[in-house]
Amino acid sequence: MGRSARPVAATRLLSPAFGVPPPPGLLFRVLGAPPLETAGTRHSLYGEAMGTVWSAHLYGPPDAAPIRARIEALLDGVIAEMSSWSPLAFLMRFNAAPAGTWLEAPAGFRRVLAEAVRIAALTGGAFNPAAGALVDLWGFGPASRHDAPEAGDVAAAARTAGRWRALAVENTSVLQPGLALDFSGIAKGYAVDLVAACLREAGAPSFLVDIGGELYGQGVKDDAMPWWVELEAPPGARAEPLVVALHGVAVATSGGYRRRRTLQGRTWTHTIDTRSGFPLAAAGAPVVSVVHASCMTADALATALGVMGADEALAFATRHDIAARIVAGEAEGFAESLSPALAAMLA
Repeated sequence: MGRSARPVAATRLLSPAFGVPPPPGLLFRVLGAPPLETAGTRHSLYGEAMGTVWSAHLYGPPDAAPIRARIEALLDGVIAEMSSWSPLAFLMRFNAAPAGTWLEAPAGFRRVLAEAVRIAALTGGAFNPAAGALVDLWGFGPASRHDAPEAGDVAAAARTAGRWRALAVENTSVLQPGLALDFSGIAKGYAVDLVAACLREAGAPSFLVDIGGELYGQGVKDDAMPWWVELEAPPGARAEPLVVALHGVAVATSGGYRRRRTLQGRTWTHTIDTRSGFPLAAAGAPVVSVVHASCMTADALATALGVMGADEALAFATRHDIAARIVAGEAEGFAESLSPALAAMLA
């Protein structure tokens, strides 16, 4: 969250507001639960938060002002708890606390930390919420740098990040074991889930939420069409467009091409493999999309699969029944892989 000023959307709606049927020949299928009946007034809400843009297209009450206010309050709350760019955020207070300290933590922070640790365990550390020191070391945090870090500093920070298993959530408290957290690979997905829950509570039977390219859709529009989104591939890839319709499911995409830095002649993406301590090399970095009931979970899994690399990611997604699309390669040739779980949805 907040690691880039204005990231490119990982997926895009097929028309500016409410979509159109995809052109003939595109691969698509409705994903998730059956659509709900559409009712209410159509609204399109837009704003900025978490270093990116957000939108909510919905059918709901005639007056959308209270819904907008609630969405903005929810997103402000996520920033106050989880931003690495706000010195007043709880995450920054956690990072500054002495090792061994138990801190009373907000409920949302506890929920995200618990899920982050679960995904870290599932992926063997390919996703790691304790990447904060490495993010700063490589200049992807608030304080930029123009030189590559020393190898010894990278190794030391990687060893520290590898202690993520010491993180703990107990009742309303969290343990600071001497690590620097970074929720960039999970917080936007969590925010999408929050906004989706808000829209349900507001009585919206059909909506599409988008925060920086992480999306959740439910129901159908007044033309009886679902919320179609096209999964994004790397720039220059010639993969056939893959279009899905979101019904009670989310999609999150991780792609290293969106933010890069060149240090001493090498170009790196903003995605860091904490197991080695190094960012992913820009050349050939995969773009991974994950479809899941929870956007928070999809966000973290997409990050982890991107860190693994195409072959390992496909094998992992196959073993764990994860619906994923992986596009990897360079201008001279891209390869697209669909996990069996996603292929079954599209069959």
